[in-house]
Formats: sequence, C-alpha cells, structure tokens
Amino acid sequence: MEIIEQIKTNKLIDNPTEIQKICLHKLRESPLPNTKSEQWRLSNKLKFSNFLDYSVNEKDPKFDIPFPENSESNIRLIIGQNYQIKLIEENYSIQQLSEDELDKYIKEQISRFDQNENWSDLLNLSLSCTKNILGLKINGSKIPPIEIFSHASSNSLNAKTLVIFLEKNCDIELLQVNLGQENSSLSQSTFFCLEENCSVNHGVVSYGENRSNLLNSLNIIQHKNSEYNLGSLHFKFNFARFEISITQSTGNAKTNIKGMQITKKDEQISTYTKIDFNGPNGFLDQINKSLADDKSHAIFEGSIIVPKIAQKTDASQLSRNLLLSNDAQIDTKPQLEIIADDVKCKHGATISQLNEEELFYMRTRGITLPEASKLQLSSYFQEIISFIPVAKDRWDLLDKLLNEN
Repeated sequence: MEIIEQIKTNKLIDNPTEIQKICLHKLRESPLPNTKSEQWRLSNKLKFSNFLDYSVNEKDPKFDIPFPENSESNIRLIIGQNYQIKLIEENYSIQQLSEDELDKYIKEQISRFDQNENWSDLLNLSLSCTKNILGLKINGSKIPPIEIFSHASSNSLNAKTLVIFLEKNCDIELLQVNLGQENSSLSQSTFFCLEENCSVNHGVVSYGENRSNLLNSLNIIQHKNSEYNLGSLHFKFNFARFEISITQSTGNAKTNIKGMQITKKDEQISTYTKIDFNGPNGFLDQINKSLADDKSHAIFEGSIIVPKIAQKTDASQLSRNLLLSNDAQIDTKPQLEIIADDVKCKHGATISQLNEEELFYMRTRGITLPEASKLQLSSYFQEIISFIPVAKDRWDLLDKLLNEN
C-alpha cells in the first residue's frame, strides 16, 4: 500500500500545509483503520489496499464529463478548476471562503475527529492540496441549482474537499457528482454547515469505470429549524465507501435520506450512516436500498443516536435490499441507541429477490424476461432517483441504471 508507506516514512508531500501536517501526524499514529471495528470489519482488505496503491496526483487535468452539457439555468463547478468562482460571485449570493476561514473551520472539525470513525477524512485532508479544496458561503433563496464535480484520473489517487456554509434562511439545490476513471482512486470529503431556517436538497451521484475506487465522506451540521434532504446513488466502483455523519446540533431540525448502492461482478460498495440528535424535536426519515448481483457485496450499517436531551425525537430507518444472484452478498445493520424516554423511533431491514409471480404475469402478456426484469428494477430504483435533485430532461439516471444492469 504505497500511500501508507509514504505516510510512515513522512514522504507523502513535499511542502505540507498546516492542516496536512496535523492529519499526517494523526495518521502516523494510526496509519490504517481498525478492521475489527464495526465500521471497517466487513471491508474487503484486498480491495481497500488497491485503493491505497495509487500515487497521489495533485494535478487536476481537464476531463470529459460523461453526463449532459451544462445548462445556462445551472451553476457548474469542478473542484480543482475554480476559475469560475469570480464570475459566480458577481452574479449570485455565493462567495468563496478565504484560506483563513477554511483553515479555521477544518481545524475545528479535525479537533473532534475520532481516529477510526473519521479515518477517511483524515486521509483525505492529508492528501488534499490547497487548490483541491473548495469552500463556499451561500446566502439567499434565489440561487440556481448547483452542480459540483470531483474526479480521479486513471492510474492515480486524487483527493478533493468541499466545504459549504449555508447562512440563515438559505434555500438551495445542489448535486455532487463523483467520477472515477479506469484504474483510479478518488477521496472525497464534504462538510456542510446549515444555519437556522436553511433548506437543502442535496444529491450525490457517484459513478465509476473499470477498477475504480472511492472513499466518500459527508459531514453535516444542522442548526435549529433547518431541513436537509439527501438523495444518493453509488454504482460501478470496484470498491467504494460512503460515510454519512449528520448532527442536529440543537434539535428542532428535519433530515430525510434516500440512498442506494448497486453492485455487480465482484464489486463491494458500502454505506455507513451515523445520525446524532443533540436536542429535542428532531426528525429523521431514512431509506437505504442495496442491489447486489453476480459475486458482488453490498453493505449498509446505520446508527441513530438519541441521548436524554433529545426528547420528542421522531426517527425512522429502513434498509430494503434486492439480491439478484445466489453468489452475491448483502449485509445490513440498522440500529438504534436510545436513552431519551419520550421518542418515536423505529428501524427495519428486508432482503428479497425479484418477484417471480409478477415476472410470470408480465411474460404471459408477451413481455420478455429481460424487459419484465427491467420493469421491476425500474420501480425499485425510481423511489431513490426521484429524490435526487437533477433535471430529468438532462440526467436520465433511470435509463443509465437499467442499461448497466
């Protein structure tokens, strides 16, 4: 594992920033995550080592986006190519965070990091050079939909960091797209801070190519009366981890999450979520779906934490999974940790296969087996896809998924 050896020998980066120095120091104390912990015990060690085997590429060459051309009604940014920011600042209530603001915020986050739970963030921040860290402060309710792209180029590891401050009464739609080219690794960390009365519809679409890898972490802090909606989709990665940490800092906030990972061949894609309620009257509605085919492995582990201060919490977590092959594997573990005594919390998990009776019925009506299977999958995908803030006329994710499966 090339990256780990470079960390151990202190030869990872020639001129590290102060943040990189702090993270490298923590990583040298714990160069690899503890694979006996709940968060890492199911990770395929060989695939994880493949993620770490590429050398770091600080350059960010232009790349062809395998999705629609940009629209005049959207704002499109590419992390590492921030020359568009000045134009955006002139026309909208969006400002680029200064290096001092970024340093202050990121250092505050690092001070709270757990070595194992936040290992992915520590690795990311130790690798992210200044030009690959994008910080935005957004204010207002008339911001066009925003698309932000991160990508990894072939035969290298690219690290990107996104920090977004949403000021009071802000209302936005934001789509993040993570792209991995063939034989690549992408490390992506995102930090959101939602002030009072903010509303965010956030989409995350992660799409890889042959033998690409992804570590994707999402850290959300919600203040009073904020609403955060997340729709996510991860597919076509040899190895991928999506780590979601959401904190309702004072309660009285709403969180809605609908996510899906799709695995084929021998891929492994996992989602880990941790939702902390640190005040009363919090709300969560979460659905995670996994689809596994061939000899692949999909994982979901979710944790809801409700301390005594979080009375009147209303939280629901459901894991729904579709197994398409006898050789595929799905692990799922939704869980609750409740100390408060006046709450409404529930969780559950199901694993099923395509409905044989429905398939038979459609075939008796002249529909071929492949088309009948696509119809069932379309219904399964649609609930998640419809929650991702994308323009249907430009991003036909359903068609893309059905053609992949």
